[in-house]
Amino acid sequence: MSLYHRIVLCLTLGAALATAQAPFPSRPAPRGMKMPEALVVDDRTGFESIFDGTLKNWDGDPKIWRVEAGAIVGETTKDNTLKINTFIIYRGDKPKDFELKLEFRMNNTNSGVQYRSVELPEVGKWVLKGYQADMDFVNTYTGMLYEERGRGIVALRGQMTQIENGKNSRVIGQLQDGDELKGYVKINGWNQFHVIARGNLLVHILNGHVTSVMIDDDTEKRTMEGLIGLQMHVGPPMKVEFKNIYLKR
Repeated sequence: MSLYHRIVLCLTLGAALATAQAPFPSRPAPRGMKMPEALVVDDRTGFESIFDGTLKNWDGDPKIWRVEAGAIVGETTKDNTLKINTFIIYRGDKPKDFELKLEFRMNNTNSGVQYRSVELPEVGKWVLKGYQADMDFVNTYTGMLYEERGRGIVALRGQMTQIENGKNSRVIGQLQDGDELKGYVKINGWNQFHVIARGNLLVHILNGHVTSVMIDDDTEKRTMEGLIGLQMHVGPPMKVEFKNIYLKR
């Protein structure tokens, strides 16, 4: 499929998903055309739970990570701080094309969901490099696509971007206004991240709204499979929780 056709397909996907939770216009669809079905946030058809209430297949610093009230909990305190970002890593698979759904809640600082990531043992144990569905308590970055220890911010909230070999990411479409998308985030409440990875197409959906899309045509720096991980970020004491973690391969 050509780049042009990929872009058209992705923009169509982004527009449809971004408006899935909004009411459809009252006017009828053109004859012979069906209106798209609304996105059902809690639909887990074809998904498999990868968190069974224990840390089976999950590997992280026991001083940071635990299970509590049906969730994976990461927590730092003033007496238990971090010098580098650390992750609890899912060891059950290194998926290529997949969908991931999970819910998160946090009370401070920054966190994220890593995918298609690789370990950097030379930097430290439980350190990952790769794509990240970003989240932060003050809601500046939640929903964007970030590459941990890599190319940095590659798609801000509301953007569809593309990266080619040797170039920085460039905006090729606007999904929805970033400030409007910010309003869908539940501060101090549970939020759902839905990540779709198909070849070099990456999509982030937050609480049923598409927040970022990227086409990664950088064959030198992109990754097409890898580890899933949950992040605990350096900084002030914080607590982050993850539950209902489901993977569709």
